[in-house]
Amino acid sequence: MSHKRSGLLWGLFTGLLAALVCAAGLGAAILFQQRLPSAVMTFGGGLPVSLGLSLLIAVMVALAIGAVRPRSLVLPPLAALYAGGAVAAGQITGKAVMDGAALRAPDRSGAGLRAELGDVTLDNLNAGLGDALSLYRGTLTETWAAWLCIAVAALAAFALVTLRVARVRRAQRAEEAAAQAEEDQEPEYRAPFEPAQQPAPKPATDLFTPRDPARD
Repeated sequence: MSHKRSGLLWGLFTGLLAALVCAAGLGAAILFQQRLPSAVMTFGGGLPVSLGLSLLIAVMVALAIGAVRPRSLVLPPLAALYAGGAVAAGQITGKAVMDGAALRAPDRSGAGLRAELGDVTLDNLNAGLGDALSLYRGTLTETWAAWLCIAVAALAAFALVTLRVARVRRAQRAEEAAAQAEEDQEPEYRAPFEPAQQPAPKPATDLFTPRDPARD
C-alpha cells in the first residue's frame, strides 16, 4: 500500500499542523488565565479546565488526521505523540512566558498580575524556561497533574484515530470485495458472428396440425 493511498504523509502534515496550533492555543490560555473568571480557575484547583483543554487538543489532532481518510496503522501512535507533545509544549511555553515576564518585571508580579500581549517575547521565554521545566522535574506526587493532562490527550487522540483508521480500512475492504465480485462475473461467451439474441424457434408441427399445401 502506497503512502498516498494510506494517507500517511498527509496525516503527518495535518497532525503536526494541528499540534502546533493547539500548543500555541494552550500556551495562550495558560498565559492569559487571569482573564478568565476566578470561579472557573479555582474549581477543582484548575484541573478540570486543564483536562478539558487536553481533551480538546486530542479531538483537534484526531480531526485533522481523520480528515485525510487515514488507513495507515502508524498514525494512531503518532496522533498520541502529537497530542501529548502539544499539551507539554503549551504548558512549558505558557508558564515560561508568564514566569519570565514576572521575573523581568517584579513590580507587576503578584496574584493580580495580568499578562499582556507584549509579554510574549523570546527574552521572557528564555528567562522563565528553567522554572517552567520544573513542572516535570519533581516527584510524581508533585507533577502528577501535568503528566495526567499529557496522558489524557495522548490516549484520547490514540483512541479516536484508531477508530477512524479501523472504519476507513473496513470501508476499503468492502469496496475491494465489491470490485472483486464484479470482476469475477465474466460475460457470457458468444461466437464472433453469433447474434446477440437468438431467433425465436418455430413451433413444432404435429399430426393434427393442418398443412399448408402451398408451403408443402
